[in-house]
Amino acid sequence: MRAVRIALACVVAWCAAGGARAHDPGISTAQGQLRAAVLEIAVGFAPADAEQLLPPEARVSGKWTPAEFVAAQPLLAELAPQIFEVRAGGVELAPRETRVELAAGDALNFFLVFPRPRPGVVTLRAPKLGALPPGHRQFVIVVDEGGGTVAKKLLSAKDDAIEVAVAAPGGGGATGGGVAGAGPASESGEAPTFWGFLRLGVEHIWTGYDHLLFLFALLVVCRSFRSIVAIITCFTLAHSLTLALATLNVVNLPGRFVEPAIAASIVFVGLENLVRRGEAPKGRWALTFAFGLIHGFGFASVLRELGVGQGGQSLAMPLFTFNLGVEIGQVAVAAVVLPVVWRLRKNEIFLRRGVPALSAVVAAAGLYWLLERTVFN
Repeated sequence: MRAVRIALACVVAWCAAGGARAHDPGISTAQGQLRAAVLEIAVGFAPADAEQLLPPEARVSGKWTPAEFVAAQPLLAELAPQIFEVRAGGVELAPRETRVELAAGDALNFFLVFPRPRPGVVTLRAPKLGALPPGHRQFVIVVDEGGGTVAKKLLSAKDDAIEVAVAAPGGGGATGGGVAGAGPASESGEAPTFWGFLRLGVEHIWTGYDHLLFLFALLVVCRSFRSIVAIITCFTLAHSLTLALATLNVVNLPGRFVEPAIAASIVFVGLENLVRRGEAPKGRWALTFAFGLIHGFGFASVLRELGVGQGGQSLAMPLFTFNLGVEIGQVAVAAVVLPVVWRLRKNEIFLRRGVPALSAVVAAAGLYWLLERTVFN
């Protein structure tokens, strides 16, 4: 009985840890454009992330109305020059112009215009990343006059700078990728982003409490290794399929439908476990595949927010490595959870009381997220 209470407490704590924002990719984007006389940088933040950059008394409740945006203009105008730093030859360049715009979806876009640095290595730094929630990432890409990629990198609070090799105007830009730490062998500029997207995939699944809770609810009633492999395989195939299709814009569903559907899938599986009294439902692999398709759209939102595949950017590498990261993170969690579940399932009390109790907690968490994403949104 003590083991049942411990397992139940762990799941409750896990749900509470991600209760407020169960599915938060923590992603922002920055695009630099080298022109004949200037360097333009556009930085986009989701509403909730932009709020973190303002004083508590100036924050809104997850959405920006036009009136709130106008009222916050003085603070946003003061914040804009601090969004990015540009250093050339050890000297910090002051922006010639800054502005802030309210974009579709309540996103905030900051625009900074700097004088074009002289040819050489230029450092771009995002000093405000430390003010955002832990784990936040910012994807930076810099292009030359012709639209060719000069540098790209995933930044974090611990690694908030990128080095760009700037050529003379009209010189076609650098060919080495110019990413800090890339080294001479990084001729395509993609080596750093390979590991960046891989890490992003792992972190995304580890902080995606709704995805993990859904997977836990599926596995807690599995009685054999074969059924576990079937569940994980179906979930992987399904979300990989829609991840690819959504990132390629072949199929697209708005987040206002995807996020509630993910929460509804958790409610359904939790309730089904209760109705079946902890027995593994027949044909659950098919249900897993169907709901996995929905979860794939949730994963795809991360890559879309990064602008992957747009503007001629390479799609294959980010898509493959991000999905690989998701799978590595998923398998790592399963490797820790499954031995514990198997051991507990040998206890008759856990089967009669523990599994239903855990399933009830799962269903309750899913219902909370469903209401949060619909009624209370």
